[in-house]
Amino acid sequence: MSTNSDYAALALRLSSGALFVAHGLMKVFVFTIPGTVGYFESLGLPGVLAYLTIAAEVAGGLALILGVATRAVALALIPVLLGAVWVHSGNGWVFSSEGGGWEFPLFWAVIQAAIALLGSGAYALKPSAPQAALA
Repeated sequence: MSTNSDYAALALRLSSGALFVAHGLMKVFVFTIPGTVGYFESLGLPGVLAYLTIAAEVAGGLALILGVATRAVALALIPVLLGAVWVHSGNGWVFSSEGGGWEFPLFWAVIQAAIALLGSGAYALKPSAPQAALA
């Protein structure tokens, strides 16, 4: 029997997963992979990190949507988001600032922590272990 928190976890999982897939595919189809690699390199990061970020966003987003390894995936995506916080930190707080601010990726990182704590919720292909098992 599903509870309200199961449906809350589902809502967070689906919305966050869809955003990750959209952000990953935007790096492929809008910015292009060479453009994304170039941007990462312009920040002083190794270009290979762009490929890893795209893979993490697309695969992680799909895993969240499907409810597979939800807790682990949510935790694994937090460093990606903290990297985005770092990238946007010089642009100020508001994401509508030129270059985007840092509040959105920080908020999204907190959402991943909430998903990791809640687990998969309702309608997951592979439900997370019960929260008591994490204690």
